[in-house]
Parts: sequence; structure tokens; C-alpha cells
Amino acid sequence: MKTQKAELHLENGMVFSGFSFGYEQSVSGEIVFNTGMTGYPESLTDPSYKGEILTLTYPLIGNYGVPEFEKERTLNEDFESDRIHIRGLVVAEISENYSHWKSVQSLSEWLKREKVPAISGIDTRALTQVLREKGTMLGKIIVNDEAVELYDPNKVNLVETVSINEYEIHGEGNKTIALLDCGCKFSIIRNFTDRGFRVLRLPWNADLKQLEFDALFISNGPGDPEQAKATIESVRWAMEEKIPTMGICLGHQIMALAAGAKTYKLKYGHRSQNQPVMDLLTQHCYITSQNHGYAVDDTNLPEGWKPWFRNLNDNTSEGLIHDSGLFKSVQFHPEAEPGPVDTLFIFDRFIDLISK
Repeated sequence: MKTQKAELHLENGMVFSGFSFGYEQSVSGEIVFNTGMTGYPESLTDPSYKGEILTLTYPLIGNYGVPEFEKERTLNEDFESDRIHIRGLVVAEISENYSHWKSVQSLSEWLKREKVPAISGIDTRALTQVLREKGTMLGKIIVNDEAVELYDPNKVNLVETVSINEYEIHGEGNKTIALLDCGCKFSIIRNFTDRGFRVLRLPWNADLKQLEFDALFISNGPGDPEQAKATIESVRWAMEEKIPTMGICLGHQIMALAAGAKTYKLKYGHRSQNQPVMDLLTQHCYITSQNHGYAVDDTNLPEGWKPWFRNLNDNTSEGLIHDSGLFKSVQFHPEAEPGPVDTLFIFDRFIDLISK
């Protein structure tokens, strides 16, 4: 394996030395960490990571390779979109000797083909401690001493960069779910089509007033939810029209903003497959997959709204529900690709509401 030296620079001045194993080009972005043990093909193609340099804390990265990456394949079950969305990847050690019946290429080969820089040989435990104590920060992967300016994704409407441009129709059924694509994962669409629903996938700023549908769903996505003002206005209109509405991840935050609540940036975000949340209505605890850097402030909710789920690690909001029963949202990923599917019932409950 080629051992081109590279460095990871943090905005606080810290430097970690390692080796380049991806596309040999310097890059900058917001450095975050994920504690999941598996699922790097899904995570790297998750649009919620747009603008991020992703640190994977698990040491065995690349050990099962990468499946065939067919960009034209609709709703490919091995990936969450048709492209890699991270700006760069950081790992402790990269495994070039991969083994899996589906794998056709190494992680390094995939990253080079998709022109995504990556660095290995980093003490990801030390890096994660820094990010936990100081908080998420901007940084750079420097290859070949190539200079690059710091890039702050929080100042950009990232939703606009990951959403589709044209309407799409998926599945067949008597009921239609309008899905506002803020960076939608393939697994969300599959969960509705597999249950016999027609999904009308829409750009983030689509005019809902001109369309016919039975319910509205707001997808996950990257960045600051307040940047997606057109989506917020569409959701506010849908709730005023009493259209059954649900959101997950960024969709949860957008629904909260549309209702009149507020959001804020977390210190280092929730990016893992083992976040415990409690259903405040039943007191049941579930293990969930999450990927977000912002949260909803549910300490002063608008009239008619109440907390639904709460994170048992830091007590942050994990879901809201309206007294009417028509509007609900969750911060975690019920579809969980990768991760546990303990909360798939969230989709079933929404479908029951639509069917009634």
C-alpha cells in the first residue's frame, strides 16, 4: 500500500500525522466522529454528512470492503444515496485485506474513484477526546503540503446541495406520501414502498399547494435546519391544513421550527448506532441510530405540543407529538441503515394514521 504522508489539522492548532489512503488532495470541513462498529458504505453515502470530515472510531475499518457501487441503481440497499457525501475520512487503521461475499473493491479504491481524501494512522481515541471536550470544530486533511482554506458548512444551506431537482415517484398504492427531500436516505423510501404506499419524492423547496397527496414526510438532512426556510414554510402550511405530517432527524427539527419552537447546535452531535431514547408516553427505552449536529429546544414548546422521546445520555429532545395526533417527529432514525431497527414501529404508526 502506498504510504503518502498526510496530516490532520484542527482549527485549535492541533496536528495529527498519518498517511493518505484516499484521493490525494487536501480538503477542509467540520470534523465529527461516529462510534458505530459497522456500516461505513451506508454512512459515507448518508447525505446528513454533507460538509463533514468523518472520524470513524472503530479500529477495523475497511475489513469487509465495499459492494458494487451502481449510481444508476434505484434505491440501492447497500448504500443510502448515489454518491459519497463526506468531504474526508479519518481512521486509525485501514484494512486493505477485505473479505465479504458482496465486496468488489477496497474502501481505499472506492474513495480514490469517488475523489474523497482520507487519512489513516491517526489516534482516533485522542482525537475523539478532543472533540468531546472542545466540541466539534473545523479542520483540514493536508496531503502533499497542499494549502486549503477552512470551510464552515454551518454557514451554507446544505439541504439545497443534497436535495433532488426533479420530482420522483416510487412504489404503487392507493395512498400517496409527499416526501420533502432534505437529504433523504434510500431506506426511508423503501420503508414506505415496502408497506404498499406511493411516494412522491420532492425537492426541498417544492410548492405543496399545487400537489395532491395524503400525508407529508420530511426527511433527514445536513446542516443548520434554519437555513431551509422554504421547507419550514411548506411544513407550516401543511400543519395549518391539518395534513398528517411526520419528520425524522432534520425533519424533526424543521417541524419544530415550523410549529414555533427553537433549535440549537450540539457540542459534538449524536453520531452512532447505540443512542438510548425513552418513549415518554410508555416509559419504554429503545436503542437508536442517529446522525445529527443540531437539536430541538423542547423546554418551551408551543401550545398543543409535547415531548415524545428523550435521549437518556444527555436529556436532549428525541421526538415531539401534537395533541391532535396528526403531527409527530423523531430525532433518531427508525429505518436505521446502519444500526438497530428497534423503532420501525414509528413508520407503522404513521401509516395507521394515514390509513384512518
